Amino acid sequence: MDVLRRAVLAGAAVLALGAGSAEAQQRVIRTVPSADVTVLDPMFSTAWISLIHGVMVYESLITLDSQLNPKPQMAESWTASPDGLSWRITLREGQAFHDGSPVTANDVVASIRRWLVIDTVGRHLAPSVASVGEVDARTIEIKLSKPYPGFLLSMGAIPARFQAVMRARDAIGADGQPVLGQVTNAIGSGPFVFNHGERVVGHKAVYDRNAAYRPRAEAPDGLAGGRHVKVDRVEWRVIPDPATQTAALQAGEVDMLERGAPDLLPLLKRHPQVRLTKITHLSAQNMLRPNSSIPPFNRVEMRRALNWVVNQADYMAAAWGEPENWRTCNAFFVCGTPFGTEAGAEDLKMDLAKARQMFIDAGYKGEKLYFISTKEIATLGQMAEVAADAMQKAGLNVEIVWNDWGTVGQRLRNKESWHMFLTGAPGAITFHPLTNVGTDMTCEGRNFVGWPCDPEVEKLRSALLEADDASRPAALDRYHRALVQAAPYRVLGQYDTYVATRANVSGLLNSPVIVYWNLEKK
Repeated sequence: MDVLRRAVLAGAAVLALGAGSAEAQQRVIRTVPSADVTVLDPMFSTAWISLIHGVMVYESLITLDSQLNPKPQMAESWTASPDGLSWRITLREGQAFHDGSPVTANDVVASIRRWLVIDTVGRHLAPSVASVGEVDARTIEIKLSKPYPGFLLSMGAIPARFQAVMRARDAIGADGQPVLGQVTNAIGSGPFVFNHGERVVGHKAVYDRNAAYRPRAEAPDGLAGGRHVKVDRVEWRVIPDPATQTAALQAGEVDMLERGAPDLLPLLKRHPQVRLTKITHLSAQNMLRPNSSIPPFNRVEMRRALNWVVNQADYMAAAWGEPENWRTCNAFFVCGTPFGTEAGAEDLKMDLAKARQMFIDAGYKGEKLYFISTKEIATLGQMAEVAADAMQKAGLNVEIVWNDWGTVGQRLRNKESWHMFLTGAPGAITFHPLTNVGTDMTCEGRNFVGWPCDPEVEKLRSALLEADDASRPAALDRYHRALVQAAPYRVLGQYDTYVATRANVSGLLNSPVIVYWNLEKK
């Protein structure tokens, strides 16, 4: 009843969201995002909200359909040499950036060069890339030094940083090297234009329909096919409180909740003007991520001990409510997928006495550990409290440091300022050893925050990616068992999320990432 009462009382707070009569005549989708978008460069941030922003504003040569198959997007076509070492990709005609300048092969080459040094998937592909160059204004050629079985999947992958094509002068610096810092102008060639003038940090982001955009001819399918925008604009209204979000949707003051609060889903299900949709068949994954770059979790024995402070059902129930919304699973690559083995992790469960002894044996002496988290994303805050309680009972001196999600992201880039955090990753990232950024244990310090390093585990990943059909199961078994021992993070379970919309909104696509093209509002 407390939840329902909060939702009712919060109704008064949504009145300020109302639009003027002139604006109301426009075709506008007003949505509540899962968090504010604080980074506008999808190749700079690992935040999922930056990816959602990114696919609205930017496009990539190749993308994924609803079944995660690579399909052409900015590309018109591609051809490969018989040995698989040379790939020619031709661009579609008539593509332009939001400033009116044409998209050329030079822009694409510059963007790919940046992606190869920034993104986890790109950096795995990079050692196999001999050159990336222009053939003519609409054609690029990528030459490989050795065959790479996952080439098309890599080029189309949508991990936290996807291969966003931007202007060459934005992607490459004056020194001729890829720009490693954030690009803030948000000038892409996608179906939406980011409206800088109406941006209010912490409150509002606006995306206008790109009237000059020319969609593909195919029917939309996930991120692939025609990106037909059927509204004039999309407004993101940042409302951190779940009860206020729910009341706003019920009152019709917003049209969509990107992620309905789990404890309020029963209330939304009963509302005659609200629809709930699960947009992807892939469950997402929650993870407890230690900072492997500084003591004490630079010691693998400390990370292994975290395996025994977790009862997954505690986390999943606290964050995602009814059991129908979640399941326990110790697979790094999502239970129910081709790589969803739990090999080596079958017996992991909560054993606080065992964890306490393992922490002592690993040399932990009671030093303060800072756990970075947020209440802005309610599920993360709820799980953080469960985690901190369990770790304290296991003998760790843990202090939760609460911040808004944007500040969490900034602080995580400072390697010396935190010891652990908790996050979620969609199945579109975690389902495959190539795209799961959390299992990247390369040692250059450019992998996902937490920066675990283990060359031997990386050799096993490479062996798996290069394995043929007959040898793949054994390679996967060896790799997953090694990951469990290396403990780059502790899997907390997996969950399904629901997009909540008003009944007059239609066209929501089955997609690994929520998209705003194809939506209509009547």
